[in-house]
Amino acid sequence: AAMTARVLSRNERDPATIALVVNELASGRSNAHGTFTLTTSTTSTVVSNANCAAASCVKITPTTANAAGALATTYITAANGSFTITHASNSQTDRTFTYAIQG
Repeated sequence: AAMTARVLSRNERDPATIALVVNELASGRSNAHGTFTLTTSTTSTVVSNANCAAASCVKITPTTANAAGALATTYITAANGSFTITHASNSQTDRTFTYAIQG
């Protein structure tokens, strides 16, 4: 199971806890990532993630051969709280990707 990054309370005062969270971020741990599978027989898939903003850069990586084949006809539009992947419509059920959100 994927581990999520710790989130500090606004009132956190313990230097060791703050250092641990900063070190996790420096090591690449973040809550702005996940996986999704393109919706079959439609031309768009919406992925919800609270860390996404309209100006975010969403990077996707295919994890299956059919996902890799879908890249040429795929683009992403970011919004506050989600992003939409526009893609070709087909019946493949394994067009699965990982994603990371920046910004």
